[in-house]
Amino acid sequence: MSLNHIVTPLDSAVLDSKEQYVFYHKKVDFALKELITSVQFNKLCTPQEMTYFKQYCDLLLYSIEAMRVKYMYDDEDNMKVDVTESGFPNYLEFRYLYNDLSLRDNYLNKLKDVSELQEEFLTQLMHKKEPIKRDKLFQAASIVYYTSVEQKYIFNRFVQGKIINAEAGSQAQYMVSWSFYDVSLNRPFVCFMYFYYDGKKLESIKEELYETLKNVADRKMALDTMAYGIDRRLKDVRPKHIKRIDLGPFHNVFAKDENVLTHSILESIVKKEVPLESYALSFKIDEVFSGSEFKEGGYFSKQTLQKWSDIVNQKYVFAPHRIIQLLYNKNPEIMNKLAKPPFQVADLKMNLKKT
Repeated sequence: MSLNHIVTPLDSAVLDSKEQYVFYHKKVDFALKELITSVQFNKLCTPQEMTYFKQYCDLLLYSIEAMRVKYMYDDEDNMKVDVTESGFPNYLEFRYLYNDLSLRDNYLNKLKDVSELQEEFLTQLMHKKEPIKRDKLFQAASIVYYTSVEQKYIFNRFVQGKIINAEAGSQAQYMVSWSFYDVSLNRPFVCFMYFYYDGKKLESIKEELYETLKNVADRKMALDTMAYGIDRRLKDVRPKHIKRIDLGPFHNVFAKDENVLTHSILESIVKKEVPLESYALSFKIDEVFSGSEFKEGGYFSKQTLQKWSDIVNQKYVFAPHRIIQLLYNKNPEIMNKLAKPPFQVADLKMNLKKT
């Protein structure tokens, strides 16, 4: 099936051809790299935050590239793009990758030797003058996958960053980052927390802090609720500022969600007003800040907690120029409420196969 047969109505989100795999992975890779560059250029993160934001995005890009190699010639399984407001791979795809790589040695022992496969390829191409069969290509892709992909770099449901000294001008002395892939929304989030520590040795609180973040801050929820949950569990930690970045939805031809911006792009693709490669990325930053303090608990077990500000919501859109015009024409009520005018990113241009 060629790219021109990609179905745009809300019926399916399964990639079921080599062309679709190449197209989808090229699109996600391109859009995320454009996003990273634009976020840095427009200073939506501090220089210190940007370092970690890039690292989390790199893990995401690495994982999606691993999916491309894994599924390229596999006739038995098809990769699924999420059907909620995401446009990214379903979380289970990341889980399958991680679990699959746990059995790397088992699979490698069953695969043909590389030199033997090379001989077969040369015989098929040079002597028989015939194309390589799909099952042989799948064997070759499997060898590349199992010998080159590292399990530790797969984007997991929760990814913990280290506690570091916050840069000058920050809200507090320390900063810790983490990222998670929300399993209900199927899209990635990146978080930063600035805090003070009232104890003597920071090392003594690290494991407890990491465990708290994994249990309390591993999914999307009201940010002040997350802040209160962290504050309540860590007696000697005083959070002052929490920042959460929501990457997505990724609005493109493979997205099958109910999002208004996605539908605007899909409708225009169907009408051939914009090319199949068209895309946009929503991007949200939520922040809360602590102010005064209050005490909670009984007479013998009182704990000092922070009072949190109202949540500061900032919504952004990244899109090529033509798509920005399109979205303004079709959805001015959404576009005019963005924290800043849409950020222009580059067009994706591909030579699409036509039949």
